Amino acid sequence: MRGFALVGALVAGAALTGASGTAAAAPEAGTSAAQVGVTAPVTWGACTADQVRGVPADQVKFYSCARYRVPIDHDNAALGTIDIAMLKRAAKTPDKKVGSLFLNPGGPGGSGFRMPIGAANYFQPQVLDRFDVIGFDPRGVGASNPLKCFTTQEDANDVFAAQIPVPLSRQEISGTLASYRDYGQFCKNNAGALLNHMSTKDVVRDLDKMRAAVGDQKLTFVGFSYGTLIGSTYTSMFPKQSRAIVIDGNVDPALRTSDGVQYDRERARGFEISLDGFLRKCAQAGPKCSFSSGTPREKFDEIRDYLRQQPIKLPDGSSYDINAFTSTVSGVLYSPTSFPPLADDLQALYNVVHPPSAQAQTAQAVELKVLRSGANGRADANPDSPYVGDDSYFAVNCSDKKITIKQEKVPEIAAKWEKESPTFGRYQAFSDVAGCPVWPAKKPDVYRGPWQAKTDTPVLVVGNYYDPATQYLFAKRMADELGNARLLSVDAFGHCILGDSLGVDKVTADYLIDLKVPANGQVFQPNVQPFETTA
Repeated sequence: MRGFALVGALVAGAALTGASGTAAAAPEAGTSAAQVGVTAPVTWGACTADQVRGVPADQVKFYSCARYRVPIDHDNAALGTIDIAMLKRAAKTPDKKVGSLFLNPGGPGGSGFRMPIGAANYFQPQVLDRFDVIGFDPRGVGASNPLKCFTTQEDANDVFAAQIPVPLSRQEISGTLASYRDYGQFCKNNAGALLNHMSTKDVVRDLDKMRAAVGDQKLTFVGFSYGTLIGSTYTSMFPKQSRAIVIDGNVDPALRTSDGVQYDRERARGFEISLDGFLRKCAQAGPKCSFSSGTPREKFDEIRDYLRQQPIKLPDGSSYDINAFTSTVSGVLYSPTSFPPLADDLQALYNVVHPPSAQAQTAQAVELKVLRSGANGRADANPDSPYVGDDSYFAVNCSDKKITIKQEKVPEIAAKWEKESPTFGRYQAFSDVAGCPVWPAKKPDVYRGPWQAKTDTPVLVVGNYYDPATQYLFAKRMADELGNARLLSVDAFGHCILGDSLGVDKVTADYLIDLKVPANGQVFQPNVQPFETTA
């Protein structure tokens, strides 16, 4: 699957529903739509060599770059401005151009700036012919005034190293909670005024200005994962400025913005559903899946439960622990192409924990292919160097999610979730739920509904049956909560699907170009199912 489809999906919308139908709600005070001709236009110029690295020399002419200035606070100009980094891939047939197509990769915190360079990986050629494809880094992300909680990489490393993904002992739990408090203090000291203006509503108001600034009366947008929150919030705040909105890998907007704790609880369940589907698919695949002998579900649980007691000592002298295991398995579930090597690794671990006699003599051959890739922590640069990351993930999530519990409740929550989601419950609890109660943002301006604004053209809501990060139930809820939507279901694994299902890609192309709305309730197939190969 595409690397831009990131963890942490979100979404939102707005409206009033009458007895005879759904009517658009008036925008909130201070959120009126930007107008073409009144809004300052984007000034495009040549991109640097680094900005268009990887683009063939004969294609560079299609690309241009810009920085577009927006207020830190759209309701208070006194706080100053920031610049949003933008990159445009011009339509190949400008005489037939429909308009601009804005993209967001998810996160929150994903850089969308270079997305147009790889747009052919997830859109049909005719889409690239007819649209100027525009990528941008949202506020606080990447090249758009990155929100930074640290001044040195050493400070960041110290804080993040103390955050144990699956803390089990009292010491690990207390240390992890303390590290989040330290994180919050660093952010309070260093992040500046932008800290309180990182909500999705703020991003959407930036996007609306960019939409008008490139000359489009209405927005055409494709958002993946967290980008579904941007897209659906836009349709709710600016329904009459919404032309064609595609949201792939959806969250439940109403739940996420009203009860972040319950949302993350259900998110853990989504990973469990995806994992169980993987294990059942492996059993069905037989010899094509190296973990298929016996009962994959029981074997997986045995590995996990063993790791909860102690690390697995590998024949080469190294060890493998529950933290690396859980974080890496969760990441691999995003990408079905990695399922075969994951199966190989699981079987290798199982053979160490429960060695068959025939393999006892060759245990030294264990070599993990993907389970070694899950590095723990967010920063890996050299100590004492300038901090090269940004802290937009928590800045956005802790603004948008309504998490009202005290941090000291997290261990109790983790224990409860672990019973219903044995692989991912504790892991999920000790992330946003542990960090947001001590996040220092004060009263961010957040959009929390209503969600029923009626756009002129239905929003396309795309959901995979076995999406780990944004379970399929979220896509169904999204389609129900929005005022005018079409749900496209895909019998697929992985997080997001555009580019990996020809049926969905063709429907999406017709929708984006001609506003041809597909029939509701269709179920599509991916190009390739796990453990299968293309002809």
